[in-house]
Amino acid sequence: MTILITGVAGFVGSQVARALLARGERVVGIDNFSPYYDPVLKFARVKPLRDNKAFTFRELDIAEREPLLALADQHRDIDRIVHLAAQPGVRQSIVDPYAYVQTNVMGHLIMLELARRFANLKHFVYASSSSVYGANAELPYRTADRVDHPVSVYAATKRSGELLTDTYVHLYKLKATGLRYFTVYGPWGRPDMSPYIFAKAILEGRPIKLFHLGFAKRDFSYIDDIVAGTLAVLDKPAEAPSHRVYNLGAADSEEIIHIVELFEKALGKKALTELKPGEQGDMLETAADITETTRDFGWKPKVKVEEGIPKFVEWFKAYNGL
Repeated sequence: MTILITGVAGFVGSQVARALLARGERVVGIDNFSPYYDPVLKFARVKPLRDNKAFTFRELDIAEREPLLALADQHRDIDRIVHLAAQPGVRQSIVDPYAYVQTNVMGHLIMLELARRFANLKHFVYASSSSVYGANAELPYRTADRVDHPVSVYAATKRSGELLTDTYVHLYKLKATGLRYFTVYGPWGRPDMSPYIFAKAILEGRPIKLFHLGFAKRDFSYIDDIVAGTLAVLDKPAEAPSHRVYNLGAADSEEIIHIVELFEKALGKKALTELKPGEQGDMLETAADITETTRDFGWKPKVKVEEGIPKFVEWFKAYNGL
């Protein structure tokens, strides 16, 4: 049978596809190469996938209803879905909320409509976000916590996706699992994320903006761990129709100052820093409680930032010809 992956040119999607192909699965990947950041990186992620005969690529936008729903007839062998396509970026979602609702809400709805059209669908796995915890003060974040107060449009759209999934599971008896990812980083990472921004700024001798006056803390989760967790969940759907939500994170909140120090060490160059107040929609700290994820899937993250950041820097320099 075949696995459908949306956002297959994205950071997480491309690496999930790579891992599935490596273990002998057939994959249909879709992406629309959104220009939110340079599509050249997206093309580079997809290129090695397209060299595999077990991989089929379709250039589609998840928010375009008819072409997407046509997949139900064109690829009837699809029995699992990993829905990772989204419009990312907390701060940009406040600038252009329409794009986020179009992709993350309407697109998610259309994916659920597609899912219910596959008679033999075993599992619908989708990406949510740690951003849904919003203004919650108690750490670490637990999936049992209320998530009624998102502080960005991006977070609100991700929570909307969770609620829509809950409704579709009730109506159509799907087996669905949402994954709240926490600050994923590593090789092939997005250029709008802090690791890429930090490495580029340090090498170019430009100051790094540290928000919340440098007191921000994040649960940095290495890409290989996130891929392993995603596959562990995909491979173990619930026994009966249900909607489950799990955290996937390092379960170790890191001070942003420490992250900068690790970049300095890996690059052999001192960083220039500029302290800034927190911006709208920006959370001061994130930390994942992964107790349930470990209990139900035996998954634990393995890569600490002291190991992961040098690996990212090695890739960053090679990719940019440095």
